[in-house]
Amino acid sequence: MGCWRRTSRHEITSMRYLRLKQPATLRARLTAIILFPLLSVAVLVGLWQLSNARRTAAEVFDRSLLSAAMAVINDVAVSGGDALSERTQNILAETSGGQVFYHVYAPDGVIVAGYATPPVGIPSLAREAAAQPTYFEGTYLGRTVSGVRLQLNTEIDGFSGVFTTTIWQDRDVRIAFVRSLILRTLVVILILVASLAMIVWFGVKHGLRPLLELENAIARRSTRDLSPIQRRVPEEAKGIVATLNRLFGQVSYVISSQSEFIANAAHQLQNPIAGVLSLAEAVVDAPSAQQQKSRAQELLDAAQDTADLSRKLLMMDRADALTPQATFCEFNLSEAIAAWVGEMANVRKEDIEFILRTDDHDLFLRGDELMLKEAVRNLVDNALRHGGQGVSKITVSVQRMDNEIEISVEDNGHGLDEQYFSQALSRFTQISKTSSSGLGLSIAKAVAEGHRGRLELCNLPCGFRAQLILPYLPCA
Repeated sequence: MGCWRRTSRHEITSMRYLRLKQPATLRARLTAIILFPLLSVAVLVGLWQLSNARRTAAEVFDRSLLSAAMAVINDVAVSGGDALSERTQNILAETSGGQVFYHVYAPDGVIVAGYATPPVGIPSLAREAAAQPTYFEGTYLGRTVSGVRLQLNTEIDGFSGVFTTTIWQDRDVRIAFVRSLILRTLVVILILVASLAMIVWFGVKHGLRPLLELENAIARRSTRDLSPIQRRVPEEAKGIVATLNRLFGQVSYVISSQSEFIANAAHQLQNPIAGVLSLAEAVVDAPSAQQQKSRAQELLDAAQDTADLSRKLLMMDRADALTPQATFCEFNLSEAIAAWVGEMANVRKEDIEFILRTDDHDLFLRGDELMLKEAVRNLVDNALRHGGQGVSKITVSVQRMDNEIEISVEDNGHGLDEQYFSQALSRFTQISKTSSSGLGLSIAKAVAEGHRGRLELCNLPCGFRAQLILPYLPCA
């Protein structure tokens, strides 16, 4: 069952697209984050101002037209429709920035004063609404106009009744007024946004200066300098610095561990390799065929021990690099344990009885099957090597206890003094004088910790038990 996944061309293209979408610098990103809401507010303010300008224009122009209508009817009543006063003419010529047209009709429909051609589209008035001014929009000589019609009961040249006064003006005057208000508002908004954008741009640059100084300080460090960062930084950057310090500490620990591991490995391999070379020379220099055959067997055994040590060193390095995301796969732990114990029972030459105890049902798990097999193998090998001459039975059991899985290897040997438990789990440490590498329990411990578990040792009334305790990681 494969555990790797090939990245598709579509995923690569999507990742490149996401990288291209992001702003090139933190400064540009912060500026965009600040200005985008500001521009949204500016748009809303502009729309509100447009509505407000239209409402204001309607109120101002309607009031001006009504004032002009009152002035016209007053002058017509005084002069009998012959002439308008200079003040009223000025009002009609300049009201709200444009010419105003008018006419006055007598009760019998005869024009008293003003322009003979009325606008088209003036609504008819009910009798009860005649006393109130009526505002309208119509067409005059092909142009859209806005106006007001006012009906008053008055007397002109001896005729009394309801006289109708209509005042209208080109609607473009209102539109120009609204545009002027909007333009002034937009100019003010744009100036404010541009000013704030410059302030934000240079303010962010100034605010990010401590981070740039931190970057320069880190860049000036040598590749061997992994000491914690001690310089003062803003409150918002303390989390980044703390994370970097933790990372430096982890990298420093890994480098130190690898250096120690390499030094120990070189030391451990030095003696076996020297022994192999000596035995090889002894084989060449053997005086007889019988002695040559005997020494060749010794050479083979030494070479096998050296190869086993090399394999365990590689397994130790792999166990240290275990990561659930990269190496864990689904497998049937019950079947795997049975197969592993069968293999080990067939390989062993000693008169050893292997006993397997598992739950009745299959137990599926997500983990590194190869490394768990190596851990169990090393626990069995440890029991065979260090259990003493009296070891005749090894029991391997696996069971689930709540949210944990326990893999136990028990022997009926003489056990180990508890004061040596910690030493036994250390790398390259040998409690008894055997030919072992001192890596068996260390590998099992590293595998357990790589699965976020632990390795426990304990003495039994008649024997010794090493137990891998792993968190139960069910299949997705």
